[in-house]
Amino acid sequence: MGHDAEAGAASLQERYAPGNACFGCGPANPKGLRIRSFPQGEEVVATWTPEPHHEAFPGVLNGGIIGSLLDCHCNWTAAYHLMQRAGADSPPCTVTAEYTIQLRRPAPSRGAVQLRSHVVESTDERATIEGTLEADGHVCATCRGLFVAVKPGHPAYHRW
Repeated sequence: MGHDAEAGAASLQERYAPGNACFGCGPANPKGLRIRSFPQGEEVVATWTPEPHHEAFPGVLNGGIIGSLLDCHCNWTAAYHLMQRAGADSPPCTVTAEYTIQLRRPAPSRGAVQLRSHVVESTDERATIEGTLEADGHVCATCRGLFVAVKPGHPAYHRW
């Protein structure tokens, strides 16, 4: 698993939250999905390779895994954007306020999938992100979510 094109570079997750144990994006979770997101122009991108235990049935990626991939990837897009917007050295800890996934076609589980996301709108403390999961040149799923920077006292505040 991981980002093939950026194998030697640190992902956003590895650079800013190496101790994070989140199931979807935590570098410190050996049983997690461990997605690795990278800024690329106006987008954030990732390449992730499923394993057989991520399948809904033979050859097809589970919808819940697709949701986790897009949720975490889009959350990091928001965190990175809010960091840049504020001119900060590290991203704020962001959480998902809401997200919607549309499963457009079966996502093959054999071979890498690509995640792409971008900011649609934002304020100083929240960002709306749209993303896609693509495989074999086709958009298999889309996502739109709202991600919010949390304040001290929130249970997720110190997770990064």
